[in-house]
Amino acid sequence: MGQNILITGAAGYIGGSVLADFISRTNGLIKAENISAAVRSEDQVQALSKLGVNVIQVDLRNEAAVNEAVLRNEIDVVVHTASAIESRIVSHLIKALDQRRKASGEEVVFIHSSVTALFATEGGWTHGEVKDTDQIFEMEKQIGDSHPVRETNILVIEQAKAHGVTSLNVVVPTVYGRGRGEWRKLSVSIPAYIRTSIKLKLVYKFDKDSSPPAVHISDLTALYALLVEKILHKEPVPNGENGYYFPMAHRAPWWDVMELLAEGLHARGLVLEPKAQIWPSDEMAAEELGFPLLYIRAMCTATGELVPINAYRLGWQPKWDLERFLGSMDDEIEAVQELDKVKPTVFDAILPFSNS
Repeated sequence: MGQNILITGAAGYIGGSVLADFISRTNGLIKAENISAAVRSEDQVQALSKLGVNVIQVDLRNEAAVNEAVLRNEIDVVVHTASAIESRIVSHLIKALDQRRKASGEEVVFIHSSVTALFATEGGWTHGEVKDTDQIFEMEKQIGDSHPVRETNILVIEQAKAHGVTSLNVVVPTVYGRGRGEWRKLSVSIPAYIRTSIKLKLVYKFDKDSSPPAVHISDLTALYALLVEKILHKEPVPNGENGYYFPMAHRAPWWDVMELLAEGLHARGLVLEPKAQIWPSDEMAAEELGFPLLYIRAMCTATGELVPINAYRLGWQPKWDLERFLGSMDDEIEAVQELDKVKPTVFDAILPFSNS
């Protein structure tokens, strides 16, 4: 019998795509019968129930419910995509894995999902260029701010170490492409620009250009699968304080993207001008895009000097590059028109205070 894997956020864009990737594999140790998918609602349970995996409706903010779900389903590996900002969810999952470790006597693993915007000046990063092989944990602690994502990154490593749990941190960049999950199929950034542009009849860009790290959703899910396969094979992988992974395939030149969206939307008669305009204010941008005002610059104008090493050393080979990315903007527009049916909830936990 193989080790059991729990994917949190399995109805989300990344989690759902990870789940679809995992269950589509016919070789290796990842097997559908060993996968559990954590979701929030009964509707999501029904949507995922046909996949041949164990679907669990659980409130991850409820410590007792998380502990019961992990122990009852004998979870050995958690792939956590549900939230990068809620430290109590991380704490509940790690503590539950500790209980599972004590019961089984075997290694347990927690794979966290963070965001690359933290490692740019706009995200409070003060150390300049950073490789994922650097001592990032100590660097994050030195910054000492109250950013919820950075606090959660630190908590992952500290609590995992204290509870005998092996931890890894996949630091997610800008993600694009159609998701393969059963519920949410659209990413955050580019679809937000598209739906907002259609609403306002104009495409807006920020007054500062940026080129953040980027990755296609299929390449990102391939990294999660590579990590899990190596864990199931009991191969050594960088973990704990050394277990950061930057899944960066290329950069996303944002002004180029906005101009391509303006051309594509104008050709469809969806906006009035084929050129992008400058946002009148950050406040307007945050309100219209649905992004937290407190982090709007980190999300939309940051570049960062990230250098990915760990994933490539393990054999990760992304199939999407800059040219292919820029050539996919028409498909991004079509995807929003076809698939924009589920309200984004990724910022629900921080929007109330960050926009005040």
